[in-house]
Amino acid sequence: QVQVVESGGGSVQSGGSLRLSCEASGYTYGSYYMGWFRQAPGKEREGVAAIDSDGITKYAEAAKGRFTISKDNAKNTLYLQMNSLKPEDTAMYYCAADSARMGWGRLLSANGKRYWGQGTQVTVSS
Repeated sequence: QVQVVESGGGSVQSGGSLRLSCEASGYTYGSYYMGWFRQAPGKEREGVAAIDSDGITKYAEAAKGRFTISKDNAKNTLYLQMNSLKPEDTAMYYCAADSARMGWGRLLSANGKRYWGQGTQVTVSS
């Protein structure tokens, strides 16, 4: 049974930082696609950053230069370091995993990702 569990969310002021973690279990971690997504109230879920099974990363434009995705295969954990946070980053952040190989165009698409966590809330105040 594959499980992914997010943690690390919280409330910060604009300009602050948070590091999200996603602990995965039940599969060969290093061979999987992993990604971070977020969903704000009334909006669709959107991709933030992803890393494929070859270690290739992709970032949404809103995340470039501020967020860094990384993974520790020894700990089966995915991270999202978020710096210079803005109020518009406020959302529920989700971790996704999938055993399928993802083409570049699919890395940040929320469609078709097999495993999802329950999410961790990030709130940024101005």
